[in-house]
Amino acid sequence: MSFSQHIKSPDDLKALSMEELGALAQELRSSIIEAVSTKEGHLGASLGVVELTIALHTVFDTPKDTLIWDVGHQAYGHKMLTGRWAEFSTNRQWDGLSGFPVRAESVYDAFGTGHSSTAISAALGMALVDGQKRNNHKHIAVVGDAALCSGMALEGLNHAGATQADLLIVFNDNAMGIDPSVGGLKEHFSSLTPGTPNLFTAMGLAYEGPVDGHHLPELIAALKAQKKRVGPRVLHVKTVKGKGLAAAERDQVTYHAPGKFDKDTGVLSPNTASGTPPKYPEVFGATLAELMRMNPKIWAITPAMPSGSGLKTLMELMPDRVIDVGIAEQHAVTLAAGIAAQGGVPICCIYSTFLQRGYDQIIHDVALQKLPVIFAIDRAGLVGADGATHQGVFDLAFLGCIPDLWIAAPQDEIELRNLLYTAQKGLDRPMAIRYPRGNARYPAQYHPFALMDIGRATRLGNQEKQPKIAVLTTGVITAEMEKAIEQCAQPDAFAHYHFPFVKPLDKDALSEISRRFDQIITAEEGCISGGFGASLVPFLIENSRPKSIKHLGVPDRFIPHGTPDQQKASVGLDLNHLIKTLNECV
Repeated sequence: MSFSQHIKSPDDLKALSMEELGALAQELRSSIIEAVSTKEGHLGASLGVVELTIALHTVFDTPKDTLIWDVGHQAYGHKMLTGRWAEFSTNRQWDGLSGFPVRAESVYDAFGTGHSSTAISAALGMALVDGQKRNNHKHIAVVGDAALCSGMALEGLNHAGATQADLLIVFNDNAMGIDPSVGGLKEHFSSLTPGTPNLFTAMGLAYEGPVDGHHLPELIAALKAQKKRVGPRVLHVKTVKGKGLAAAERDQVTYHAPGKFDKDTGVLSPNTASGTPPKYPEVFGATLAELMRMNPKIWAITPAMPSGSGLKTLMELMPDRVIDVGIAEQHAVTLAAGIAAQGGVPICCIYSTFLQRGYDQIIHDVALQKLPVIFAIDRAGLVGADGATHQGVFDLAFLGCIPDLWIAAPQDEIELRNLLYTAQKGLDRPMAIRYPRGNARYPAQYHPFALMDIGRATRLGNQEKQPKIAVLTTGVITAEMEKAIEQCAQPDAFAHYHFPFVKPLDKDALSEISRRFDQIITAEEGCISGGFGASLVPFLIENSRPKSIKHLGVPDRFIPHGTPDQQKASVGLDLNHLIKTLNECV
C-alpha cells in the first residue's frame, strides 16, 4: 500500500508491524528526496532522521507528549507523518508549509525552531510546568546537526541536570552541522561508550547509548525504555546525515541544501545561465582571500557557516587565520573583540539573522570598548524560502542605536569590496557591512580596490535636471530604485541619493536635501521601524523638515517564506511597486 495515502496522524503508526515500519521508512525517505529534488530545501538532515522520526511517533503519544526538533530542518519527515504529507509539495513555497516547525501550522509542532539550540530550554520549561500540574506527559527534544555544541544548549543541559523534570534529550549525533562539526565536544561525543562518565552524567543527566539510529527495532526498544523513565536524561543516537541517497552521504556539505537535483542519481541540476553574476558570498570570499594575502593581521571568524559565507576554500588555504567556532555566535563576537584588542583585524562573518544572537556581545564587548571589529553581515534583507526565522531585516534597526558603531550597506559588489578594503586599513571603532545572499550586479567578479570616504553619500543619475522630490536609498535596493526612476512617468522629477553609510550619516548631503526638497522618499530592504529612513527624521526635523517623508521598507510584521521576489512584492519593494509609488508621488 501507499503509506502517503493512509498515514494521517502518528496514531496510524501504532498498528504497523516492524516490517511495515521499515517499508514506511523507505517511502518516507523517497518522498523527501522527490520533494526536495524539485522544490529545493534542506535534504541531508531530514534523510538522516527518518527511522528516528518514525520510532518517536510510534512510541510516544504526540501531540500530548511534546516533541521539539532542534534544528528544525530535521523535521520534514515529522511534518509528513503528522497530517501534512499530501501538502508537503508546498514546503517553503509562498502560502505553503514552512521549512521549519511552526506552532501556528500544527499542534504537533510544539515549538518553533528555525534557529538552533533552543529545544532543551523550551522542552525543560514545558516539563517544569507539567510537573507542577502533575501531568504525566513526556517532553522530548531531538538535538542534532551540531546544535548541542552551542552555548545555549549547554546552558539548558546545565539547568536540566539540576532538576527533576521529566525531560528526554535525544542526541542525534551525525558529526555534522552544515559543515563538519568542530571543537572538543565533537571528539568527546565520538568516544562515548555505555557506562562511562561523560559530559551528560557530569551535569546530572542519566545517559544511555549510543544506539544505531537507522535500526528501527533497536531504536524503538530504546525509546520504549526511555518512556518508562522519568527525570532529565539523554539518549545518544548515531545517524548518518543524508542516509539513503548515496550522493548525499558522500558529500554531506553540498547536500545539506543542494538545490534541485536528479532524485534517482543525486546529480545536481546544472546552472544553465551563462554570464550570471556571482553571488555576494562568493564575492566576499574572493575579496577576503585577496585582502588576507595583503594584510597578515586579518582573521576571519564564522559561527558554523564557512560554506554559506564563502570561506570554505579560504579555510583550507589559511586554516590558522580562518576560524569556525561552531554554532556559537556570542563566542564568535567576543573572540573577534579579543583579537582586535591585541592588534589583529578580525572580520566576523555572520548572517544577519544569527547576529541577533550575539547582540549583548556587540554592545558590551565590542562597541563599548571601541574595538575595531569588522562585521560582515551576510543574508541581509529578505532571504526567501527560509522565511520568517531567517529574514535579515532587523540589523539596521538593532545596530543603529549602538554608539560608536559604523554601519554600511553597499549598493553592489564593487562597494562591498571597497568597504572591506577600507575597513581593514584601520579603524578606530567597529564597523558593520551588510549585504544580501543573492546574485551581485556585474558578471565580472574582480574589481580594483579603492578607498571609500566614510560617511559620504552620493547623488546618482543626471544632476543637470531640476527635480522636486528626493529619493534616498541604502544598500542593494539602490540599483532597483535607479531602474524605477528611469521607468516612471516623470524621471526628471526625482533626485536620487545613495547612502552607503547608514552611520555616520552624511549630514552635509542631508542639509542640502532638507533645504532643496519638500518631498523625500526613503527606501531600504530592512524594517521601517527604527531603520535607515527612521534614522534621518531627527536631523530633518531639526533642519527645516520637508512637508512629506515617505518610508519604503519592510512593515511592522514578520514576512513568511516564499521567493525573494514574492516577498519584495508583498511589501512593495519590487520594481513594479517602486514605479507605482514614484508615479503616485509626482
